[in-house]
Amino acid sequence: MKDNKTENEGSDKKNKKRNPLDEFGAHVEKIAIKTAESLRKIVDKALSSRNTVLTIRVNDECNEKLNMLVEAGLFKSRSESAAFLIQEGIGVQKDIFTKITGKLKKMEKIREELKTIVINEMDKSAKESSKKTTGKKK
Repeated sequence: MKDNKTENEGSDKKNKKRNPLDEFGAHVEKIAIKTAESLRKIVDKALSSRNTVLTIRVNDECNEKLNMLVEAGLFKSRSESAAFLIQEGIGVQKDIFTKITGKLKKMEKIREELKTIVINEMDKSAKESSKKTTGKKK
């Protein structure tokens, strides 16, 4: 009987030692669930405004990674995972896109200036041509 009592006391001590670990594990699980829910909300928000269809080709490694995200349950499809990763990549490279936007605005201004030059030269040529034609008829 003493052996059983000693065994029970020993197992009670083990249970008490496990409880903090169990509590910690439960806490980690709650955090993981909240994180997954937060990530899902972010993903849903990011994907909610998709309205353009693109056809893309990816290498095998990218395809595997997209499939991983779907298999993990983070996305419903490779299309969703690709759209999310593209949006995240653009967000990470925001500085580059800011610089490109500035350069594109300068390029558009130069194009407009070139159009104006060409139109003015064509008008000038047309007027000179008209004067020559009018002058010959007199």
